[in-house]
Amino acid sequence: MNLKRRGVLGFLILLVAVLALAAAGCGGDDDGGGDGGGGGGAVEALPSASCGPIRKGSDEPDALISSDLPLQGSNRSLTTEMADAIEFILGQHDWKAGDTVLGYQSCDDSTAQAGSWDSAKCSSNARAYANNESVIGVVGTFNSGCAKLEIPVANRAPGGQLAMVSPANTYPGLTEGGPGTETGEPDNYYPTGTRNYARVVWNDQFQGAANATLAKDIGLKKVFVLNDSETYGQGIANLFVKYAEKLGIQILGNQKWDKKASSYESLASRIKSSGADGVFLGGIVCNNGGKLIKDIKAGAPDVQLVGPDGWTPISATIEGAGAAANDMYITQPGIPVDHLTGAGKEFVDGFTAKAGKAPNPYTAYAAQAAEVLIAAIEKGGTDRAAVSSALFETDVKDGIIGSFQIDENGDTTLGKVSVYQVKNGEETFVKNVTPKLDFVEGR
Repeated sequence: MNLKRRGVLGFLILLVAVLALAAAGCGGDDDGGGDGGGGGGAVEALPSASCGPIRKGSDEPDALISSDLPLQGSNRSLTTEMADAIEFILGQHDWKAGDTVLGYQSCDDSTAQAGSWDSAKCSSNARAYANNESVIGVVGTFNSGCAKLEIPVANRAPGGQLAMVSPANTYPGLTEGGPGTETGEPDNYYPTGTRNYARVVWNDQFQGAANATLAKDIGLKKVFVLNDSETYGQGIANLFVKYAEKLGIQILGNQKWDKKASSYESLASRIKSSGADGVFLGGIVCNNGGKLIKDIKAGAPDVQLVGPDGWTPISATIEGAGAAANDMYITQPGIPVDHLTGAGKEFVDGFTAKAGKAPNPYTAYAAQAAEVLIAAIEKGGTDRAAVSSALFETDVKDGIIGSFQIDENGDTTLGKVSVYQVKNGEETFVKNVTPKLDFVEGR
């Protein structure tokens, strides 16, 4: 072979290799078995810095939905399970909503350093969703403080309001004004004047009322209230105070705890000297909650601890506080998964068979949020504004968590609050509490 022919042949081999590499980079070799590896079809993948690869079925997706959850820190076992449940639901729908073929990316709004949601991460994620025309809906957020940052960005997204369905936000001000909210809420989260956010979990006006009712039921008369100074923690603490006072419970203080403190001994001493028979912990377990409980029980061993759903998963509270968590009451919106019936039981049985263990209650809410978003996409197609509008037409019959509608504010009409107690290092279901509407609304 002469040098000229060898040169031409070498060029052709190189050209074939380059073309093959380019084809592989476009996802042409993917068999559609679930992991899209970061892209496929006409959709644009969200940044890998925050989001996992595109998951999909056998067909290339027309559009994407994402989940926005804190996947690092003490809630990791719960939030990764919630992401798995969203993918499970998509699989049950054959990765389709009507004629729209869907892909899914699980995105993280937390940092390892924070061990929880991070404001900069929430903001950057929101911009990524809004600016990616492939994204037509988000299941999230998990934390209400993160939702405050993401909802306004999604609300003014190019091409129309981007739908968000939260399985876990309970701060009232995201959807309505009144008790436990700040001036300007909720209108300041919807700059276009059109709503794009809904949730499938009851807001804290009901949980605050349920916690106060629980405190009275277990005989508490003097309660010291603590909050972690975050949106959720301050809101639920203030609501507990409001409803507890209506029930005749004396509030001895409403004080912040510093999540970076190395000791809470002086705080425990103050609680003991106040004469409190109970302490309400308005905040989340991620914020040094285990140490807080240990120090309170060491310094004021006779006080009864009560906490809202920020102390779930309860296993994280038990892990952080150890024996000090025993006898603590913890509430959570919704009902235990082993009490679910109909479609709820079918989900629990199917997910348990796949995951090897029963899901957390919030996992069922993540699955229900995915169902609500899929139904809205079935109505609205790939039109962002149409999907958002369809959220407010939600009317679920025998859904995973029961039958409910989404009202004009974006709130669910379904409400129960479950009460658990830690006994011998294990969480134990106690009862359901459903506060009367006239008590919650002050009528």
